[in-house]
Amino acid sequence: MGFSVDKEGYYGEFGGAYIPEILHKCVTDLQHCYLEVMQEESFKREYNLLLRDYVGRPSPLYLAGRLSEKIGCKIYLKREDLNHTGAHKINNTIGQILLARRMGKRRIIAETGAGQHGLATATVCALMNMECSIFMGNLDIARQRPNVEKIEMLGAKVVPVYSGSGTLKDATNEAIRYWSCHPSDTYYIIGSTVGPHPYPDMVARFQSVISEEIKWQLKEREGRDYPDYLVACVGGGSNAAGTIYHYLDDERVRIVLAEAGGYGVDSGQTAASIARGKVGILHGSRIYVLQNEDGQIQEAYSISAGLDYPGVGPLHCNLAAQHRSTVLSVNDDEALRAAYELTRLEGIIPALESAHALGALKKLHFQPSDVVVLTVSGRGDKDMDTYLKYTAHLSEEWEKGLI
Repeated sequence: MGFSVDKEGYYGEFGGAYIPEILHKCVTDLQHCYLEVMQEESFKREYNLLLRDYVGRPSPLYLAGRLSEKIGCKIYLKREDLNHTGAHKINNTIGQILLARRMGKRRIIAETGAGQHGLATATVCALMNMECSIFMGNLDIARQRPNVEKIEMLGAKVVPVYSGSGTLKDATNEAIRYWSCHPSDTYYIIGSTVGPHPYPDMVARFQSVISEEIKWQLKEREGRDYPDYLVACVGGGSNAAGTIYHYLDDERVRIVLAEAGGYGVDSGQTAASIARGKVGILHGSRIYVLQNEDGQIQEAYSISAGLDYPGVGPLHCNLAAQHRSTVLSVNDDEALRAAYELTRLEGIIPALESAHALGALKKLHFQPSDVVVLTVSGRGDKDMDTYLKYTAHLSEEWEKGLI
């Protein structure tokens, strides 16, 4: 693939492995073994069996009739929200826990924002009887309480992080600090296509089951194995990477990614790293980062706990820089309206992350014959407290025909 990672861990000018010396062996061990292990027949058998019987794959490709009629094209929803634990995150954690076990690791750590990756990690650790600690910002703990309670019920320890803005970036910082102090027996399951090589490539490969399924599901439904458009939300970028993986070099397919605009890309309270970021180093990778004139990392903001990260994975940075993808900023209010619209039209309450992808639809101009596949990366159970704050207002807008 022309847009895939090279041997040094770069996607064009983005990526690499910028790591403290103490973690050098952990990361190089992983670099040397991940592809070999993932290609073993016994690994593939175990991974695919768990995806089928434990996760519930394949996830459906649903033709959203009422939404299609309103937008003016044929819209299929890739239903990652129907996976066990409620999001795409489980595809990756199952792969990485199997890899950690083969490497002889017994202690697992992870970072989480919206809680879906933390929940998926705690789930597989319960399954594999491994010790698990989940680092989570104190703000995210407050706004994602249902997931915190599930994580603790599964036997994992939630480690609150009070530094910075108390969100995903800060949780990642703390997880890396812990890993640096316990490198020999600890495996760090990173939840997105970020971090030092090989994490962005490895996570994309585990999530590529999404586009693998889209190909044969579209063939069954449309008589062709590619859509005209692929649409997904992007924070760090794992569900987006999985959605587009098998179409990266297929120029017939337009890739549209929605990043979190927050209060607006020019407001100073945004998570639109591609629109507003500059090239820098964050969490071991060279990527677009929100930063000030002095190069200090700026706090990201989004109504979505899973998208308020001040950077974006190197694969997505390169796709945007090479104009292979179109990246649109979707503001909080646009995401909320899009979530309410899907709920009322299709009876599907999406995660706030996925609502950003839905919010991008009205920024595009489709032909009636266009086939669009949009990934609903997670379900909205975890976001109900946020949604409830706006329900009366959104219901009023819906009744007036403003949504």
